[in-house]
Amino acid sequence: MDSINNLEKFREKMARGETCFGMVVSLSDSVVCEIAGDVGFDFVWIDSEHGPLGIETIKDHIMACRGTDCAPLVRVPWNEHGIIKPILDLAPAGVIIPMVCTAEQARYAVAACKYPPVGNRGCGIRRGNRYGAIPFAEYLENSFHDPMVIIQIEHIEAVRNLDEILEVPGIDSICVGPTDLSGSMGKLNQVDDPEVSAVIDEICAKTRAKGITLGTAAAPNQKARDRGMQWIAMFGDFGGIAGGGRAALRKSRETFGQI
Repeated sequence: MDSINNLEKFREKMARGETCFGMVVSLSDSVVCEIAGDVGFDFVWIDSEHGPLGIETIKDHIMACRGTDCAPLVRVPWNEHGIIKPILDLAPAGVIIPMVCTAEQARYAVAACKYPPVGNRGCGIRRGNRYGAIPFAEYLENSFHDPMVIIQIEHIEAVRNLDEILEVPGIDSICVGPTDLSGSMGKLNQVDDPEVSAVIDEICAKTRAKGITLGTAAAPNQKARDRGMQWIAMFGDFGGIAGGGRAALRKSRETFGQI
């Protein structure tokens, strides 16, 4: 299914030891994802947890990545079977499942993403088999590793249960959520606080030791490199517009002597 969601390109780049860089998408116009692909981002993080995106908008974003080298990942609103199922049917390259704090919750998430007998995903095929072009048996075989199941570790309770979570079969990647993690430690957005930083180091070290792919949404700095981050959502669409706009406006005012 490489041509439909670019998952193999995403995985192959990480397998070569390279880091994949992406953009968080929360704006509704699918041209955002098309631009991300043309710019050269390896993936987009389509955010339906915090972004005001409905299922049809998510579909358009995913489809806008086709024909580029950009893999569409979707962060679902919550770890709930009925929410995850229709997003899977859109054939994203991966689903990011937020606020997983226990091994039981991790098993629930994996089961929601896998067809029986491995899990309990309902069967309603659409894009996944290219509308019937791929035989069902081949599609079913592909579904065991496509899309990626990405578990977000973003609460101190999850860190306490991390050893058990990492033992759950079917987890393809761990995503560190530094802001909510810091908040759960009473230090919201203090991601460089020594205590918070040490906890993030622990998550990264344990994840890499298990051979599980590691990612995050954070600045792509030296600390992220030292932690072994394999994929990084480096900034958001609205932040890019706002930051670029502020920089351009400041430079223009300087040029015209208005600062």
